[in-house]
Amino acid sequence: MGQLVASRQKATSGMTEIGGGRQFLVFSLADEVFAIDILRIREIIEFGHVTTVPLMPDTVRGVINLRGAVVPVVDLVARFGRGQMQTNRRTCVVILEVGHGDDLQVIGVMVDAVNEVLEIAAADIEPPPAFGTRLRADFISGMGKAGGRFIILLDADRVLSVTEMASLGAALKTSAVDG
Repeated sequence: MGQLVASRQKATSGMTEIGGGRQFLVFSLADEVFAIDILRIREIIEFGHVTTVPLMPDTVRGVINLRGAVVPVVDLVARFGRGQMQTNRRTCVVILEVGHGDDLQVIGVMVDAVNEVLEIAAADIEPPPAFGTRLRADFISGMGKAGGRFIILLDADRVLSVTEMASLGAALKTSAVDG
């Protein structure tokens, strides 16, 4: 049990170092390529029925039942401020563990397609750019160079901040009521 806790704490303290490199799950989203530290990934499931929940922020598409547990599903396209994701036959839900205070929260994210698990050497990871991306800079933990292309490495804790998404949803609902 102590080893499991230690491994989960390591997962929340940064990215995974394996043999001089870091392993990432690479996925496609709205014609762009992103990656998340593999230790954050719990599993990948086929996109199916998502139950909508009233008064949830637009970034939360709904919830799914994952072996008896209620798991919120986040639309990353909406989270990045680009409308709502269109599903296709390759759409899937990546189940992640993200830090929320001292706890880990299980959250699903919709992606267009999962591409591969890729090891990126530490020397091939650049700091996030200060400008020029269509994402908030704090959502990006780095830019990984692999196969002559750059992959945006996401900071799962920031992108999926439960507190921030709830605050945004409340603010949007309040402004809709006031307007």
